[in-house]
Amino acid sequence: MKLGVVSDTHDNLDYVKAAVAYFEAEAVDVVVHCGDIVSPFSATPFDADFDFHAVRGNNDGEWKLREIVASFGTYHDDFAHLTLDGDEIAVYHGTEAGLVESLLESGSYDYVLRGHTHERVVEQHGKTTHLNPGGLPIPGADEKFHVAVVDLGTGNVSFEAL
Repeated sequence: MKLGVVSDTHDNLDYVKAAVAYFEAEAVDVVVHCGDIVSPFSATPFDADFDFHAVRGNNDGEWKLREIVASFGTYHDDFAHLTLDGDEIAVYHGTEAGLVESLLESGSYDYVLRGHTHERVVEQHGKTTHLNPGGLPIPGADEKFHVAVVDLGTGNVSFEAL
């Protein structure tokens, strides 16, 4: 099973559409957005040929965002616990670093997916893979927008600059 991971798109439709096109080309089965979609109009392109899950980011204040995502996917509020292909996956935007660390150190998850920092991360914490795909380029973080694809069968994580 292939899992697409994206975060911090902040209403940038060019990046959203590029991410959706990449995920479709890679034939991902599920896409997880780790928060900061921001407005409903930038969520609708994710209504594509994959299952879609999103968590709320600190900039996701638009009240219709939940309703729009729920029309084609699942909106999980602040946290999601997914079981995909036998892997336990935590999804959290990442605004509280202590909570991210607790998720990583709990040993309860195979993957902890997060965003917020706009910086790509893939690192091991025991059996848990910590993954942040990055986000909209901002000063002091990644200079390009990236998404990630996880092959849940092999554990391979790849990033793509869009």
